[in-house]
Amino acid sequence: MRFDPGPGVGGHCLPIDPSYLSWQVKRSLGQTFRFVELANDVNDHMPAYVVRRLVVGLNSRERAMKNSRVLILGLAYKPNTSDLRESPALRIADQLLALDADVRAADPHVNANGIDARIQRVDATEEEVASSDVVVLVCDHDAFDLDMVRRNGRYIFDTRHRLHGTNVETL
Repeated sequence: MRFDPGPGVGGHCLPIDPSYLSWQVKRSLGQTFRFVELANDVNDHMPAYVVRRLVVGLNSRERAMKNSRVLILGLAYKPNTSDLRESPALRIADQLLALDADVRAADPHVNANGIDARIQRVDATEEEVASSDVVVLVCDHDAFDLDMVRRNGRYIFDTRHRLHGTNVETL
């Protein structure tokens, strides 16, 4: 199975099961399972890395993160589901809110329960994409019209390697 870098991992298994395996190895053999610990560390820090890249990307376009309109596409951790457990999108949104960004999110599968009220829920329309300072593709649901996003987005940060163009930056 091919693994591509992404904005972090979510769900119940990936963030938790490797840590348990590492703990068991340490307990049984007295040795650390460094590879698993490194992978967990990288995955844990990916949302912060995405936010740093967004700050740099906006700065290079002479725009501060503060008061910038950021549209997050996909709140779920996995495409075509409503599962928010440990979703990297929520951690990205929290960090953007801490930087005083105007955070909006589109996700056709997720309802508003459990989502920070400061995140404005929107639909992924041409108008919403065009009026955003940056569009961040976090979860690539099939329902998103990625061609429309590419055509209308001024600056797109694609964490899933689904888009290409002069206005697209990838993870």
